[in-house]
Amino acid sequence: MVEVHSFVGRKKCGAWRRAHSAMLFVATAECALRLGKNLQSWPAAGCTICGMMNRTYKIGHSRDQASFLPPCLEDYVSRDNPVRAIDAYVDALDLNALGFRDVGSDGGAGQPPYDPGDLLKLYLYGYLHQVRSSRRLEREARRNVELMWLLRGLAPRYRTIANFRTANAAGLKAANRDFVLLARSLDLLGGALVAIDGAYFHGDASKASILTTKRLQEQMAALDRSIAEYNAALETNDKAEAAAVAPETPPSAEDIAQKLAALRQRRAAAAADLAKLAESGDGQISRTDPDARLLAKHGQIVAGYNVQIAVDDKHKLIVASEVVNEGNDTGQLYAMAQAAKAVLGVAALTAVADTGYYNGETLKACEDAAITAYVPPPDRGQRLKAQGRFSLEDFRYDAKADVYRCPAGSELQPMHGQKRQASGKMAIRYASRRSVCRVCPLRGRCLASKGARREIERWADEDVIERHRARMRATGKDMMRRRKALAEHPFGTLKCRAGYRHFLVRGFDKVRAEWSLMALCYNFSRVLRIIGPDRWKALLAQRAGKLLSRLVVVLLRTYCRASRRASARFTRTHPSAAAGPRIPAIMTFLPSLFALPPYRRRGRLCGRRSQWIRWPKTPAYRWISTRNPWCRRRPPCSRCSAAITRRSSASSACRQLWSSNCAPPASTAW
Repeated sequence: MVEVHSFVGRKKCGAWRRAHSAMLFVATAECALRLGKNLQSWPAAGCTICGMMNRTYKIGHSRDQASFLPPCLEDYVSRDNPVRAIDAYVDALDLNALGFRDVGSDGGAGQPPYDPGDLLKLYLYGYLHQVRSSRRLEREARRNVELMWLLRGLAPRYRTIANFRTANAAGLKAANRDFVLLARSLDLLGGALVAIDGAYFHGDASKASILTTKRLQEQMAALDRSIAEYNAALETNDKAEAAAVAPETPPSAEDIAQKLAALRQRRAAAAADLAKLAESGDGQISRTDPDARLLAKHGQIVAGYNVQIAVDDKHKLIVASEVVNEGNDTGQLYAMAQAAKAVLGVAALTAVADTGYYNGETLKACEDAAITAYVPPPDRGQRLKAQGRFSLEDFRYDAKADVYRCPAGSELQPMHGQKRQASGKMAIRYASRRSVCRVCPLRGRCLASKGARREIERWADEDVIERHRARMRATGKDMMRRRKALAEHPFGTLKCRAGYRHFLVRGFDKVRAEWSLMALCYNFSRVLRIIGPDRWKALLAQRAGKLLSRLVVVLLRTYCRASRRASARFTRTHPSAAAGPRIPAIMTFLPSLFALPPYRRRGRLCGRRSQWIRWPKTPAYRWISTRNPWCRRRPPCSRCSAAITRRSSASSACRQLWSSNCAPPASTAW
């Protein structure tokens, strides 16, 4: 750098000012050339304010600059970064209890496997940032600073990443359920109302790869026509050769035979698919994804799956979900409501759904399970109303008389016996009198031209439907408005905001695992936005402390049980010993986990055993009895040969010693 002196104290004449400006310009230009910056034209000489206003751009460090203390990854991840919440959440999970297992190693020689927790962190981060492909996750792990911090520099290959999602389908579903239980423990679920809805997601299959019975029959018919045409062409060629007349365009016999063989092979494959379809009893079969189906709604056909969810009304969290391949939602109401009730742990629940879930049997099942359902009934009498005829809604049922009354006031009496409907439900038939219908002035609006009387079928449990209709008339509109605000939010967020409109894997197990990841990430982002990252990490730390205390209690109980057995065995083998086993080291170490002093011997009781101090305020030690197995001079029981814990002192006649495992005689007072 060129040094520029201020010449303070010298005479500030015009020549000096011009020389100073020239030197300053040369120095600044030289600095700009060295730094590679383009400066604006230097202002006129003598304009000091303009020179002060002219500034350069910010520049970074040189890429070739060596650093004595290189920056660490911790400096690049802020304290409120959501990636820290992912790290804290996965570290607080018991992955072995959830069913996660190692991928890429069978326990033999070679490289050790990746920790399932690290791969789960990678997937959670990827699905939260719309990165689902295993190859893209591999690239992000090598260039994304947040992932470098999250995985501590690990960079698994794409095959390892993909195998983790495939092999841990059960663990991913268990993790999703565990997160819902965690949200319930944090009082983030209302537990009073859930909204149930379904949406179609594209599968990893095309529409052409899914065959139906109709499509197979049409395909076989087209193949039969093609085979017949080629057979006719072969016969024509043979006749031409026999008559020694060359046709205008002679076809090659070898080409015709090859095409005919290919057509017959395709027909045999179609016949095999048709037989397999008839054997399975399903109306569709897929050649790529075995569980994907053609689903139609509002004139649109999707080759994929039907995702069902139950959303809680407090914070719009998904509490229960399922992936099915049925295009109809009729039979899904009770299953989803019962799953949501089990997760919420409540005795009664209110469920709302749209018209597609209306079914009498599911409504009855919900009522029997203390689930109050609100489902708008479909208007099935539109065709009759369009023709100006009476529908079932125009007939009124009289429960006291057990009759139906038509719009003209006549009665429809019940018939003997019951009829089994096509759906399997038992129905009671009500019929009018032919003589009454023959002279009725409203006959044209009630019966067809050839009809003799009007018949109505009533389900045996129709009272369930009537109670449901009464609820819908009272509060149905308000419930439907709440349903739209609840059920549409998760699907809108996942499909429009995150772009999750299709699955990347095939088969029910893998698809349900991927959906569990989607639902887990949705709930995770919602909870993190509600309570904040700092409180989230504090709650996870508190939860981990509770799990550790429970583990310590279990270990203590197991160790003390084994110590009792060892003490009893020692007493039997050494009856004349003055003292039993000493206090084990674990009784001194474990209190340090709770910042408590170790056990101390306080003295003797009745000259028979020592007593060890306990702390009743500590949950981990509240269960420990003073009748510990490390007491001195404890003779065995006469019944079970166990350590004695009590002594009879009611009378001089009763001096028998008993252990805690044996019940004393009825005549003995304690």
